[in-house]
Amino acid sequence: MDISAPQISPDLPEIRQLDDAAANRIAAGEVVERPASAIKELVENSIDAQARRIEIAYADGGKTLIRVSDDGHGIPEYQLPLALSRHATSKIDGTDLLNIRSFGFRGEALPSMGAVGRLSVKSRVANAASGAEIVVDGGVIAPVRPVATPHGTVVELRNLFHATPARLKFLRTDRAEAGAISDVIKRLAMAEPSIGFTLRDVSGGGAGRVVFRADPESGDLFDALHGRLRSVLGAEFADNCLPVDATRDGMSLTGYASLPTFSRGNAMAQFLFVNGRPVKDKLLIGALRGAYSDFLHAGRYPVVALFLECDPEQVDVNVHPAKAEVRFREPGLARGLMISGLRHALTGAGHRASTTVADATLGAFSAPQIAPHDKDIRPLYQMRQSAPEYRPLAPSPMQGGFAETQGAVSGRVEDVIEQDVLVDDLPLGAARAQLHENYIVAQTKDGMVIVDQHAAHERLVYEKLKQQMADNGVAAQALLIPEVVELSEADRATLLDAAGELARFGLGIEGFGPTAIAVRETPAILGEVNAGAMVRDILDELADLAQTQTVKEQLEAILSRVACHGSIRSGRVMRADEMNALLREMEATPHSGQCNHGRPTYVELKLADIEKLFGRR
Repeated sequence: MDISAPQISPDLPEIRQLDDAAANRIAAGEVVERPASAIKELVENSIDAQARRIEIAYADGGKTLIRVSDDGHGIPEYQLPLALSRHATSKIDGTDLLNIRSFGFRGEALPSMGAVGRLSVKSRVANAASGAEIVVDGGVIAPVRPVATPHGTVVELRNLFHATPARLKFLRTDRAEAGAISDVIKRLAMAEPSIGFTLRDVSGGGAGRVVFRADPESGDLFDALHGRLRSVLGAEFADNCLPVDATRDGMSLTGYASLPTFSRGNAMAQFLFVNGRPVKDKLLIGALRGAYSDFLHAGRYPVVALFLECDPEQVDVNVHPAKAEVRFREPGLARGLMISGLRHALTGAGHRASTTVADATLGAFSAPQIAPHDKDIRPLYQMRQSAPEYRPLAPSPMQGGFAETQGAVSGRVEDVIEQDVLVDDLPLGAARAQLHENYIVAQTKDGMVIVDQHAAHERLVYEKLKQQMADNGVAAQALLIPEVVELSEADRATLLDAAGELARFGLGIEGFGPTAIAVRETPAILGEVNAGAMVRDILDELADLAQTQTVKEQLEAILSRVACHGSIRSGRVMRADEMNALLREMEATPHSGQCNHGRPTYVELKLADIEKLFGRR
C-alpha cells in the first residue's frame, strides 16, 4: 500500500455481481434473524391469505422444525416456483409503495428461508382436484410435484441456518427461542381476534403439546378483542382494563389499557399495533409513558393493548427490515391522540381501583396453626401484623361537608351524609370508623372499604390544583438577567418552533443571535431553575418524540408536592361527617383510586371474601 496515499491500492478491487444464492443468504440475515422472525413472516402470510385458523408447530425452539398450516386461499400450482423467487408477491403491484394494506409486501420471506434452510411449500386452492408441493434446499429449487393436502397452505422449514452454520452459534437456548416464538404468536393473535391460533411444541416427535391456543372470537370489535385479550393476557388484565376509543383527523385509537393500580415492573406487557401490525415504536412508547406519567411512579409500567389505525399513506412501514418500526407523516398527531385517548379513558374510570389490590390485601392474611385436638374448631384468621385496639369515635354535632371544613384546598362542598344512610347507592359506602387516625373504614352494600385518608385527600387536592393551572394558566417569573443558552442552528430552530407551546407553561424564550436563545421567563412555581439544563432536556425530548412534556411534568411534580403538604395528615382524628364527605369527593373526582405516586388510595373487600377468611364459606 502506498503510505502517501493510504486509500489507493495498486490492485484495484473488481466489482462483481453476487449470485442469487449469496444475495438470498444476505437478505435472510435481515428478514430471518431467529426462528421467531421466520414464524412471524409465515403467519403474516397466512393472515394475508385470509385464513380463519392457523396452526404453528416447532421443535427444539424452532431450530430443527418450523411448520405453519392454514386454511387460506392457497397458491396455484403454476405460481409455486414464482413464490420462491425474490421480490415476487401478490400483495402489491409496485406502483404505490406508500399504500401498503397487507402484512407482507417485499416478497423476500420464502426465498430467504429457502436460502438458509430446507423449505417445502404444500398448497391447494379451492376447487382444485389436488394440491402441489415445491421444495428448496439451500437455495436449490426442485420441480413442482402433485401432493395430497387439504385446502390451504402448509409451509415447513427444517434445519434453519444449516446453510449458514455460523448463524446457529448466535441463537439462544431452545427455551429462550421458544419463548420468543410464543411472544410473536400472542402479539399476532391480539391483532386478529377473529382468527384461531394453535401453537404446538413437537420436540421429540408425535403430536406434541399445545403451548398456546386461542379460538376465534365473535361479536363486535371491543367484545371480540376483550375476549382475545382475556385468553392471551389473562383474566386479571381483562377485569382491570379500560376500553380506549378515540379519533382525531382520520386517525383512530382503540384497545384496552390497565388501571394505574394494575401495573408491572417492566414494559414487557405493552403491546402496540399500527394498522394491525405489531410494532415497537419509540414515539408511541413515549406517548404511553406521558399518558401515565401522572399516575405511576418511576419503575412501574401499565399493561396495554392499543391499536392505532390510519390511512396507510400516513405511515411508512418500510423503515426496518423486520417492519417493527414505523414512521408517521404527522408524529405529533399520533402522539397527541394516544395521550388524549388514554387520559380520557383513565378519567372515565373515576375512583375505580384494580381488583388485584383486594387480592393482595386478602393475601396478607394467614391462618394460625391449629393443634390436632382442635381440628373441630372453625379456623380463625389473623393478620400478619398485630390487630389494632378498637377505639370508637366520639359523636360530634353535624357540620358542613368535608370540603367546607377544609376551606380552599378541597374542591367540593357536600351535604352531610348521616351514619344511618342506606349504602346501596354509594360506591365507597358510608364511614363507620377510623383506625390509627389514618384509615377510614366504610361499609358498602356488599362489603367494606378501607381508605388511606392522607393518600386520598392528596389526590383530590392535586386534581384541583391541576384544574386551576389549566383554567388560569401558569404564572411566569421574569428573569432579572436573561440566561443565554448556546445551541446549534438546528437546535435553535427546533426550540423556537416550540416557543408558543412552552409559553403556555410559563417558559419564555426568544432567539439571541444565530446560535443561541435567551430564556427570559421561567414558571414561577418552580422557583430558581437551571434554565440551560431544562432547555437541553426539552431539546432531547423534541428530537425523540417531536413533542415536549418536560416543563409540564416538572410543574405537575411541584403541584404534587404542594398537594402532599396541603392535604390532611396521618394521625389526624376525623369526624364521621368529614370522613363521609371525603368518600363522596373521591367518588366524584377522576383518578382518585390512586395517589400521586401510583399507590392505591383504598382497598375494597367483598363480604364473600371476608366470610371465607372466617371459614363461613
